[in-house]
Amino acid sequence: MTILVTGGRGGVARALVGELLDAGAAVRIASRDPGKVTAPGGAPVVPLDLARPETLPGALDGVRTVFLYAEPAGIEGFLDAARVAKVERIVLLSSLASEHEAEADEPNVIARQHTAVEEAIAASGLAWTFVRPGSFATNALSWAPAIRAGEPVWEAYPESQLAPVHERDIAAVAAAALLRPGHDGATYPMTGPESITRRRQLELIAEATGRPVRIEVESPAEARERMIAAMGEHVWPGLVDTLLGYQAANDGIPAPVYDAVPKILGRPSLTFAAWTAEHAADFTAA
Repeated sequence: MTILVTGGRGGVARALVGELLDAGAAVRIASRDPGKVTAPGGAPVVPLDLARPETLPGALDGVRTVFLYAEPAGIEGFLDAARVAKVERIVLLSSLASEHEAEADEPNVIARQHTAVEEAIAASGLAWTFVRPGSFATNALSWAPAIRAGEPVWEAYPESQLAPVHERDIAAVAAAALLRPGHDGATYPMTGPESITRRRQLELIAEATGRPVRIEVESPAEARERMIAAMGEHVWPGLVDTLLGYQAANDGIPAPVYDAVPKILGRPSLTFAAWTAEHAADFTAA
C-alpha cells in the first residue's frame, strides 16, 4: 500500500516521510515543485497541484492513504480524483484554530481555510483523521534572518504566550494515524508541552546558539506592516490581522496545552528548548 505525502517541501512532510520509511511503508512524495524536494531514502517525488487537475491521477495512482495539507482551492476535484483512484483514507494537517471556530468573536482566516477542507473531506465518504496543531515551533525561523545578522528582533507582544509544537511530534502523530487502526473519525488538537512567552522563546534561541538576542518592542501597526512586507506574495487577506490578534489575545495569558502527543505516542511532547537545540544552526549559519 502506497502512502502519498503532499506538501513535500514542508518540515512536517519531511519528518513524516522519515517516520514512514523507518516503519517500512511505501511512500510517494508530492509537491507543486518536485524539483526542489530532497527525498529521504530515495522515495519517489511526483508533481501535484490541486489547481492543475491533470496532476491528480498520476499522483494518486495506486495510493490508498493520503497525508494532505489543507488547501481549499481545488479540494473537491482532489476528492473526486481520490475516489476514482480508490483512496481509502485521508489524514489532514489541519489547525488548532478549527477547534474553536464556532466560538470565535472575530473572523479567523486560518480557521476558515482549514475548516473548509475538513468539511469537504468529512462529506466525501472517505475515512479521515484531522491532526490539528497549534503554533508550529518552526514559526520561530521567521526570526532567523535578524538573529543571524545580529539585528534586534521586533515584537509587538513579547509577553504573548503560546505552546509551540515540534514538527517531529506532528509527524509522529500523523504517522500513527496513517499506519495504525483506531484513528478514523478522530480529531487531534496538538500543542507543545508548555506555555511560554515569545520573549522566552528568544531567550532559549540565544541559549542554544550562544548568541545574544536583543528584543525591541514595536506598535501593533508597525508589526502589521513589517509582517506584510516579510510575507510578500505568501500573505493571505486577513492573515496578518489574525496572527496579531492571537498575540494580543494571549498577551500575558497562558496558552492551552493539549495532551494528544503523550496519549497517542506514549512519550512526552518535545519542548521548544529541544527544538532550539536541533535548529541552532538555522540561526547562526550564513
